[in-house]
Amino acid sequence: MTFRNTLVSWKYPSILLCGIGISNFGSWVYFIALNLIVLDMTDSALAVAGLYIVKPMAAIFTNVWAGSVIDRINKRNLMVELDLFRTVFIALLPLTSSIWVIYSLVFVINMAGAMFVTTSRSYITKLIPVEQRKRFNSLRSLMDSGAFLIGPALAGILFLIGTPVLAIYINAAAFLLSGIITLFMPNLEKESSLEQSSHNLSWNIMKKDWGIVLDFSRKSSYIMLIYFLFSCMVVMETAIDSQEAAFAKAVLLLSDSDYGFLVSIAGAGIIGGAIVNAIFINKVQISYMMGLGSLFVSIGYMIYAFSNSFSLAAIGFFIIAFSLAFANTGFQTFYQNNIPVEIMGRVGSIFGLLEALLIIMSTAIVGVSAHFISIRFVVISGSMIMFAFSILLSMLSMKKSKSSFFSVGNVEVEAEEKM
Repeated sequence: MTFRNTLVSWKYPSILLCGIGISNFGSWVYFIALNLIVLDMTDSALAVAGLYIVKPMAAIFTNVWAGSVIDRINKRNLMVELDLFRTVFIALLPLTSSIWVIYSLVFVINMAGAMFVTTSRSYITKLIPVEQRKRFNSLRSLMDSGAFLIGPALAGILFLIGTPVLAIYINAAAFLLSGIITLFMPNLEKESSLEQSSHNLSWNIMKKDWGIVLDFSRKSSYIMLIYFLFSCMVVMETAIDSQEAAFAKAVLLLSDSDYGFLVSIAGAGIIGGAIVNAIFINKVQISYMMGLGSLFVSIGYMIYAFSNSFSLAAIGFFIIAFSLAFANTGFQTFYQNNIPVEIMGRVGSIFGLLEALLIIMSTAIVGVSAHFISIRFVVISGSMIMFAFSILLSMLSMKKSKSSFFSVGNVEVEAEEKM
């Protein structure tokens, strides 16, 4: 392929990455600013913790029905509408002084966010050819890593020259810009029958859609087992991370500055892993990226859980962060290659619902156990459970007999009739 052809083939993926990057940077600024606004308003750590509960609750409420909508309407237009929707509701946040109104707005914003994630997965799968998906996902991982590092720093600069309210408005502007950029993406479903399909939901339609997902899961048990195991990894990561600050302060006895440095080391691991991943993406098989990446993530958590010093905890943090880029890129490519795009919205929403439920339950169990037993015991137990999941995931994903699932989209399943 000539350089000119390469530029042409990457025109729209590059625009899409630009839009994703802008919204990611904005999301980090919004996340930090909203925490500060709620803390200043209530002077309560519990009120801030409530913001963390709102996101999975919104995902549960949304994912029950969102997939049925996503698979039936124009995805590019829906992505634009969701960006504009979030722009308006984020801009309303600084205008209220009621914590319950803020919770309500955040709930609605996170509903739109949950729907956007599933919609963008389907759109990306339609847009990006099979042979470009690994590269695209690695570049997206690099973009996410940059947002993780630069987003909080940008928020800090904004707080120095302005206020958290200014940061909130800048985030709203970021989503507006992301929506405008998405308008320049190709309308892949312009000529399809999606535009004429009924958008009205009913209990019978949702019940039938759940049946379609269950039927696909039975017929593609290996694919959904890999999906489920990776989701379990994400659940355990979230639950353990909820005790991260408490573990660092109460168990490792780190100062605030030491803890900040520990987080910075994780940031270096994330960006380092993403860069190495992007450079060597074509030389590593998807199965090894996901299998070994997940295994090393869990090893990093084990080192962190058993650490008794800053140095050992830092090694664990770096391994976790470095390996995440490989695990996430491998999983996203596997998902895109093996879930039929016609039902991807429904599959993603229903399994996203299960993941959100597990996150709430596991985080609650970890929090209560840490309070009544010990933080060290909880973090070690959670890490060992994650390690067991990662071993099983690695063994299943790297089986030679299953290699076809990690090459191209081998699943040629006819979509059930669109409604």
